[in-house]
Amino acid sequence: MTSAITEIKKALENALLNDGTMEQLLYEYEFEEILPELVETLTADKDDYLYAITTHKNDVTGNEDAAMVLIAASGESYINEVAREKLKEIWDGAYVKNIKQLIPGYAKQLHEGDLPMNGLRSL
Repeated sequence: MTSAITEIKKALENALLNDGTMEQLLYEYEFEEILPELVETLTADKDDYLYAITTHKNDVTGNEDAAMVLIAASGESYINEVAREKLKEIWDGAYVKNIKQLIPGYAKQLHEGDLPMNGLRSL
């Protein structure tokens, strides 16, 4: 695993597993513009929720920052820490297990320039 993937993985673990702070400006940069496309994907796939996560190396601090969005079928959007808490609620007890399984793949996708996103359906 490359050091870049390892850095991304650590940023995701911090943001998603250790309740780390996520960056509003990164959310705005990565997600605000594509929200309509994410809603279209959510609707087309007939999912109840869709979430996406990203990271980016901060030019000032040198740290890998993270941001997240979760969109409900109702059109309501949850951003960063609020999105993380909503995902915990949706996955009700399976959050940590699910995220631990998903982080390595997310880190690889982000390193390759892809934006990881998952649709969710309520049980």
